[in-house]
Amino acid sequence: MVRIAIGSDHAGYALKERLKRELSRLGHEAIDLGTHAASPPVDYPDYCFPVAEMVADGRVERGIVLGGSGIGEAIAANKVPGVRASVVTSDETARLTRLHNDSNVLALGERTNRVEDTVRWLTIWLETPFEGGRHLARLMKIRDYEVAHGAHR
Repeated sequence: MVRIAIGSDHAGYALKERLKRELSRLGHEAIDLGTHAASPPVDYPDYCFPVAEMVADGRVERGIVLGGSGIGEAIAANKVPGVRASVVTSDETARLTRLHNDSNVLALGERTNRVEDTVRWLTIWLETPFEGGRHLARLMKIRDYEVAHGAHR
């Protein structure tokens, strides 16, 4: 079982609710940080920052942020040091973001993807291990940059 923080703005609300059911079906614990309705409109950083912070400080193993496209959500989540949020748009990006980048936050768009695709990408993302090796050295460069610039926790 993996503990996963999940959050969305209004544009990703329906997809968040669907993915929570999928996480439960797969035996994972979803911690819902909101929003809790499709309206009124809300601002995605208000939900993405808390998800990313829970991942960065180790309260959960992974996070999922959702919105219209997933792009702004990934940008917001990536402002939290230690977070590696990736927008996923295919089976291959779901696999590679884990395999090569050890992505710890998944960003998805409700308006830009079919629900059945996002469910499949979620499963791929959860099941794909980090390959390590040469990829670990690259992640350490990112971490070192964060530390050198006062951004790492």
